[in-house]
Amino acid sequence: MAVVIVIVLCAPGLLGISSLSAQQQKSQTGTQKRVTGVVKDELGTPMPGVNIKVVGTSTVTVTSVDGNYTIAVPGENAQLEYTFIGYDSQRITAEKNQLNVQLQPSDRKLSEVIVVGYGTQRKKDLTGSIASVGSKDFNPGVSGSPTDLINGKVAGVQIMSNSGSPSSGSSIRIRGGASLNASNDPLIVIDGVPLENGGISGNGNNFLSLLNPNDIENISILKDASSTAIYGSRASNGVMMITTKKGNLDKLKFNFSTSFSLQQKTRTADMLSPQQFRDLINEKGSDAQKALLGTASTNWNDQIFQTAIGNDNNFSVSGGIAKKVPFRASFGYMNQDGILKTDNVKRISGSFVITPSFFDNHLKVNFNVKGSINDNKFANTTAIWTAAAFNPTQPIYSGNTNFGGYYETIDNAGLPVVKANLNPLGLLTQENNTSTVKRSISNLDLDYKLHFLPELKAHVTLGYDYAKGNGSVYIPESAASNFKTGGRNSVYSQTKSNKLFTAYLNYVKDFEPIKSRLDLTVGHDYQNWLAETPQYTDMNVAGDVQSIAAADYQRHVLLSYYARMNYSFDSRYLLTATVRRDGTSRYSPENRWGTFPSLAFAWRAKEESFLKDFKPLTDLKVRLGYGVTGQQEGISNYSYLPVYVLGNEYAQYKLGNTYYNTYRPASYFSNLKWETTTAYNAGIDFGFFDNRISGSVDYYTRKTKDLLAYVPLAAGANFSDAGTTNVGNVKSNGVEFSINAIPVKTKDFTWNVGFKIGRAHV
Repeated sequence: MAVVIVIVLCAPGLLGISSLSAQQQKSQTGTQKRVTGVVKDELGTPMPGVNIKVVGTSTVTVTSVDGNYTIAVPGENAQLEYTFIGYDSQRITAEKNQLNVQLQPSDRKLSEVIVVGYGTQRKKDLTGSIASVGSKDFNPGVSGSPTDLINGKVAGVQIMSNSGSPSSGSSIRIRGGASLNASNDPLIVIDGVPLENGGISGNGNNFLSLLNPNDIENISILKDASSTAIYGSRASNGVMMITTKKGNLDKLKFNFSTSFSLQQKTRTADMLSPQQFRDLINEKGSDAQKALLGTASTNWNDQIFQTAIGNDNNFSVSGGIAKKVPFRASFGYMNQDGILKTDNVKRISGSFVITPSFFDNHLKVNFNVKGSINDNKFANTTAIWTAAAFNPTQPIYSGNTNFGGYYETIDNAGLPVVKANLNPLGLLTQENNTSTVKRSISNLDLDYKLHFLPELKAHVTLGYDYAKGNGSVYIPESAASNFKTGGRNSVYSQTKSNKLFTAYLNYVKDFEPIKSRLDLTVGHDYQNWLAETPQYTDMNVAGDVQSIAAADYQRHVLLSYYARMNYSFDSRYLLTATVRRDGTSRYSPENRWGTFPSLAFAWRAKEESFLKDFKPLTDLKVRLGYGVTGQQEGISNYSYLPVYVLGNEYAQYKLGNTYYNTYRPASYFSNLKWETTTAYNAGIDFGFFDNRISGSVDYYTRKTKDLLAYVPLAAGANFSDAGTTNVGNVKSNGVEFSINAIPVKTKDFTWNVGFKIGRAHV
């Protein structure tokens, strides 16, 4: 006979421990039962070490490493109390044998989960300058782009429309710009997929307009270097992180929304009326000028501008497939006119996301695909200037068929006068400039929490971003704008793709005996971009070639390794350290790799004994941060290599009676290297009266060295008279202040007031 002795070692707070007296083991009513379940936090993560007590007795147990527990209770009416440091306690009547509980943080506002690079963090644990805007705080109304949702919502973030056109997009600046000629746009990350800056043919730089704002759940802005350095070489201008909506296992929900808008020009340049113009010329003009006066009275601004009508329609359905797989599907249609006649954008969009879980929630899957088709019609914006400068005493139409019937200034030969202003309305109606742009962004996230070590999880993201733009420009040969060339009939296209592989490990553990929390992340990224542009031939209506642009093929790769540590002690002292190493194909092997570290510290003064009991004060945190970020956007993919490019019509070679474009060497700099920005940040976060009044103050300073700039070159020093190279340094600093208040808060009505301001100096 063999004797097996099993010894189980239990660390306090890790495995379930029950303490039952002999008397308690016998139910007074004879109905004693065992209750089992799992306890999770606000994120749905199992919580080890939660204290569970049968109210009125000394029966106690704690949850295991998986958040599971088992406890004996005396009767149906017994109550269980669940307690854990930093979380609200709960009392639940043990009516069932299975009780699953979700605890909420004691201060839910401070424990709000914020999306950061490669994961999430509790708001109270943040050490960097990060702002988060949720869907309930987005700007209302028709939104052509996600940037419209947060315009004016975040201090230090400027969102400026490039023009009044719905197809023009916006420029985003986080704490101003850090570069001269390289990109000053922030890195944009959608559901974990970093996008490439810039746009695509047929949509300009308005790449974000291809994403339906109605599908967005949250936008986080990472502003200081301590929070952005985890993205290393692309984070000098801040990071905008966009999280889209997902489904849940609630009952099936349908949602439909529609909005209608009218937009008008607010003001134009001060103009003389037609009669005032006529009086001025008659009084001050020469005989030749007087001879140009007509008999009409035309307000050219009224002819080119219109009331822009827009509507945005969105439908979504969410719920659970077979009550096991959360899903969300959406469809959107937007039609927006511009205030300039013939300007219009139509967008059809759709999305589908499923988020199933397997192996008792140890494996979480997120598959998300978003697609859109934009049909653009571009107005000729030259009409805005000509409307301000065109003779208001002349009519719109000439009364004959020349130049499409529009009045134009002509010479004695009946041809348009060289460099004369053209009929503003004719410029708009006689140009048909259209494009169709298709885009799809998809990602597959696999998040696995190890069974044998639940504090450790492995995360893998596969991302793909594909866009294709096609466009055409047609101007009839009768139009004055292209009268000499015989009109215009040209087509163009471009394709872009972006592939991403991300893998990282994340370890999070609370050490209750030493009042500490440790959050470690290490990972690797591989990202590959490709842009293909076929040869572009500009022709007239008859098919005669006017100019040729060579085909273009651009690609580059970024390899990255990174690590981050977040440590908190007693919920008072917080430390964050990150390091990232990037290698890009845009630089030579000698300069290819760059290292970008950061360090930040925060002190939650509110948790100190001398402030903890001061009830009016809800939150007080002091932050200090330092970090180094890099820059590689806005430059050519092959600037360090000697390459040949197709010359223009001024560099042709004659063979027989035919002229051929020649290839010639382009300028290059073999020693091109990283542009780097070193930044410091100091800030204070505060909240009063249960955060009915809250805000922050930040001061930052940064210095960019080895600036990437397009500068003139000495004659004979290279193959061009100008090129992109590393030159000089630039410094900037600024202050940001934001304050929010909730003057009225009832069950049915909440009034929020906010004020934000930023000041930067270069």
